Amino acid sequence: MRSVIFLAALLLAGPALADHPEDRLDEAVAAKEPAFEATDVRRPPELDGVDGSGEPFDLGRLSDQIVVLSFAPKGCGAPCAAQQTLLARVREAVNVTPMRDMVTFVAVAEDGDGGEKPVASNLITVEPSSGATAASLAARFADLSSREGISPQAHVLDRGGRHAGIFHGEEFGYVNMVLYINGLSNARPPEPGLLDRVLGLIR
Repeated sequence: MRSVIFLAALLLAGPALADHPEDRLDEAVAAKEPAFEATDVRRPPELDGVDGSGEPFDLGRLSDQIVVLSFAPKGCGAPCAAQQTLLARVREAVNVTPMRDMVTFVAVAEDGDGGEKPVASNLITVEPSSGATAASLAARFADLSSREGISPQAHVLDRGGRHAGIFHGEEFGYVNMVLYINGLSNARPPEPGLLDRVLGLIR
């Protein structure tokens, strides 16, 4: 808890990585965190699933949020459990800062296999639907990576729905993910493209 309080004080003292221009945030984080991979994909894959209330889950409705998306497929076992524990530390650190209302964590698993029930307003658990599995949905997003054979992955989506980056495995520094999220939160949200505006009208 002491480390979380220290991190919160650090973030409140000033925007993290503020000396890096917006287009150098990825470069700055990659220099600090080997497990980080920048992606910059404007339209990420679809995520077929239902939320804890049984309602269809639409990733697009979180377009005003920074989203941390993770997967815990059946059979993943210890690596996914370790990553979920690490992401819980990230969420704990985020939630004691003003970023709390800007960030949503989404965990995809079958039948609650993610091992964690929602305990915070910015945590959503999603169960695959339409014949999908957590593994098949994870594979869709893994295709955005240029690195092969590294799992599990935690995906970070910027406001506007842009897939911004991936944190690979379960041993990345949680502080580095928090600093990356903070850097995105201090950047100007991207302007929606023509296709985004058209899709927004018909939603």
